[in-house]
Amino acid sequence: MEIITKEGKELESILDSICEEYNLTKSDFYYQYKEKKSGLFNKNSNIELTVITKKDLLEYVKEYLEELLTNMGLEVNFETKLREDTMYVKIYSNHNPILIGKGGNTLKALETLVKQKINTEFGIRAYINLDVENYREKNQRRLERLAKNVARDVVKTKTEAHLENMNAYDRRIVHNILTDFKGVTTESTGEEPNRHVVIKPE
Repeated sequence: MEIITKEGKELESILDSICEEYNLTKSDFYYQYKEKKSGLFNKNSNIELTVITKKDLLEYVKEYLEELLTNMGLEVNFETKLREDTMYVKIYSNHNPILIGKGGNTLKALETLVKQKINTEFGIRAYINLDVENYREKNQRRLERLAKNVARDVVKTKTEAHLENMNAYDRRIVHNILTDFKGVTTESTGEEPNRHVVIKPE
């Protein structure tokens, strides 16, 4: 993976120079910079810029996951794509249930591990979406159907309903799908890991 470093006086001019030299746009990469002082009483300063393209970082994530999961005895293949600021990695394995875990907890932990690895290695807070085949997509559709069905019952009976315990990601799906649902409001209640959504009549 190529890590580009460049020094200069002004951040924007260094960024422009990198874009021109490597035929990139500013949305194609992540960057970190630090100020380097020199001279008598540290009066002179330069900016040192480090750049990693999103394409290279996505390849790094894929290689990291491949090594990690292969060492766990899993056979894996990947499908990757970049969309704006998010890196999407879909994993196909010979033991998908192991990678997903109960309620998607193993998948979520794996995603957190990858984010921490990138932050530790490069100081970058990247947006990464891991999925195993189409688990998250299917789970989202299931939660949306569940939320709407329960919301209809709440409107009809005027009685609040408590959903199953969910992680923050799943709770957000329920809140979002019911934002414009007439006749109900939602709130999260309880302490982790027993936090859940309550659907209330308005």
